[in-house]
Amino acid sequence: MKNKITLRKLVLLAFFVAIGVVISPILRVHGFAPTQHLVNIVCSVFLGPWYSLVCAISIGILRMMLFAITPLAITGGVFGAFLSGVLYRHFKENILAACAGEIIGTGIIGSMISFPVMKFIAGDAKVALFTYTPSFLAATILGSIVAFTFLKILEKNKTLGKMKARLDE
Repeated sequence: MKNKITLRKLVLLAFFVAIGVVISPILRVHGFAPTQHLVNIVCSVFLGPWYSLVCAISIGILRMMLFAITPLAITGGVFGAFLSGVLYRHFKENILAACAGEIIGTGIIGSMISFPVMKFIAGDAKVALFTYTPSFLAATILGSIVAFTFLKILEKNKTLGKMKARLDE
C-alpha cells in the first residue's frame, strides 16, 4: 500500500512540474513568473514541503534548459516552495499560511539569495542586495492570490479534502 501512495504522489509531482514548465512562459516577464508561485503553493498544499522543494528545483532546471533563463529560475522558487509547505503544515493546513510562506520565502529570502548568485556566479556586476526584491514580491503576491483563490474554492466545495484524502488511500 505504501508503494501505491508514493506512486500517486510522484505522479502528482510530475504533473505539477509539467504544469509549471508549460505555463511559466505565458505570464513571464524577466524576473517575474507568478505561475511558478501558484504551482509552488498548490504543490505544498497537496504534497508538502519536500515534494514542493523538488518540484520547484525541477521546474527551475527545466526552465533554465528549455528557455535559457538565468539561475533566478531556481533561486526565485525553491525557498518559497519549501517554506510554503512548512508553514502550511505548522499552521494546521492553513492556506493563508502557505501563501505567506511563499511570499516570505521567495519575495524576501529568495530575492536576497539571488544577489550573490547573480553577482558572483553569473557575473552580473549591476546587481545589489535588493535588486530582485520588488519583482519577486510582485510575482509571488500575484501567484499567491491566484493560488489562494483556487484552493479556497476547492476547500469551500469540499474537493480539496477529498483530493488530499485520495493521495493517502
